[in-house]
Amino acid sequence: MSKRTLGIVAVAALAAAGWLVFRPEKLVVNRKVSEDLPAGRIGHAPPVELARGEFHGVAHETKGSAVIYGLADGRRTLRLAGFSTSNGPEVQIYLGEAADARDSETVTQSGFVSLGALKGNVGDQNYEIPASLDLSRYHSVTIWCHRFGVNFGTAPLRDAPLPVASK
Repeated sequence: MSKRTLGIVAVAALAAAGWLVFRPEKLVVNRKVSEDLPAGRIGHAPPVELARGEFHGVAHETKGSAVIYGLADGRRTLRLAGFSTSNGPEVQIYLGEAADARDSETVTQSGFVSLGALKGNVGDQNYEIPASLDLSRYHSVTIWCHRFGVNFGTAPLRDAPLPVASK
């Protein structure tokens, strides 16, 4: 094989490897999700809002709400509503121990638990929270790019206000 052919093969292999690592098409292709809020399996009691936060961008513009709901059957779910962020490879949803994270280091140094892969970078979506998880330890929701170790955006959570008693 000539040096020229070897060079062309090497460049093609590097380009393919770069594409696999960086997945540049994900920068321009949105994955839209439109899930309804799950209902508890017991009766018709509406979900109860336990905590809520609004996203702010960190490495990428990120918008929308993160709401933790308690369902009638005892399950808990995290709902992203009116949500949008950049797409990317290996993007995860983290519940973070930090009150807020305006950089990537805060997320990794404070501690977190992953609720799994982001279903889509646009739209309303739900993530089940394991029953064994002590929510009192977690104070934020972060959109995290696992491949590059980058915080796309964070929503600091605050407890939902107590309902006002009717007279």
